[in-house]
Amino acid sequence: MKLASLRDGTRDGTLMVVSGDLTSMVPASDIAPTLQAAIEDWTRTAPRLADVAAGLNAGTAVGAESYASRNLESPLPRAYQFLDGSAYLNHVELVRRARGAEMPPSFLDDPLMYQAVSDGFLGPLDDIAVGSEAWGIDLEAEVTVIVDDVPMGIAAADAASHIKLVMLVNDVSLRGLIPAELAKGFGFMAGKPRSAFSPVAVTPDELGDAWDGGKLSLPLITHVNDTLLGQPNAGVDMNFDFPRLIQHAAQTRPLAAGTIIGSGTISNRDRSTGSCCLAEVRTIETLDDGKPKTPFLKYGDRVRIEMRDAAGKTIFGTIDQKVVPYTG
Repeated sequence: MKLASLRDGTRDGTLMVVSGDLTSMVPASDIAPTLQAAIEDWTRTAPRLADVAAGLNAGTAVGAESYASRNLESPLPRAYQFLDGSAYLNHVELVRRARGAEMPPSFLDDPLMYQAVSDGFLGPLDDIAVGSEAWGIDLEAEVTVIVDDVPMGIAAADAASHIKLVMLVNDVSLRGLIPAELAKGFGFMAGKPRSAFSPVAVTPDELGDAWDGGKLSLPLITHVNDTLLGQPNAGVDMNFDFPRLIQHAAQTRPLAAGTIIGSGTISNRDRSTGSCCLAEVRTIETLDDGKPKTPFLKYGDRVRIEMRDAAGKTIFGTIDQKVVPYTG
């Protein structure tokens, strides 16, 4: 099934069930008022939501309305926790090269992860408002999962069962601010503003054979101003799958239901698939030509991120955002 949050003037929106073909949707507030409430009581809510989805897909659901992504928040408009990994070491190595830093050997065994902004997310069609173009505005197209309650110390083999929903994200980065922050030795802060997630979150069964319990093996398609930036396969060159990322996150603490785990920027070693962020493009240009030629995002630029199934149909809906100046 596919779930979304309708923008209703509240912080968390109204839970909606969306048809598999993204043409219609119906409120599910009688089952749970919000997606966060649904995931906290998943054993009870999931079967009831699945029944609604079955009726919606059969055209028999009462109260159905046309699907309109412009009226949707990110599926979780805010979350108690967003932990973003960096599971594609090809990307890690390339971006660190751009900062003049080598990749430590420990990165091969110990996943990178940081505590991302989660007190509010942009909607999938919301503008990206930034205070200055000089901050090096970048996109990062990723796959994410939402988990239910995960116990501390869980093994990777047991973590897959806690993955309840899958989404896409545009993890916005301000590349000009990040190096100075990391040099302090205390992680990201100003260099990582609010992210935007795909219009719908889907249960793993919606992904068919493309989902193996830990990886999603489909191309993640990213455009900037209608020009294809890349379409690397999210299941290729993923050094740490989602169960391993969950194990890492829960090593010393439990994870509350509704925690989002990010894959990090999708990146394939096969350069012909392109990239999912501009920093990677610029690093490759520097390695090949001695200097970057592709600029970071400017005001007026548009970013579009989506994933399609084997039949060419969009799965999660489209993240479609415009970069604008922040006016206060």
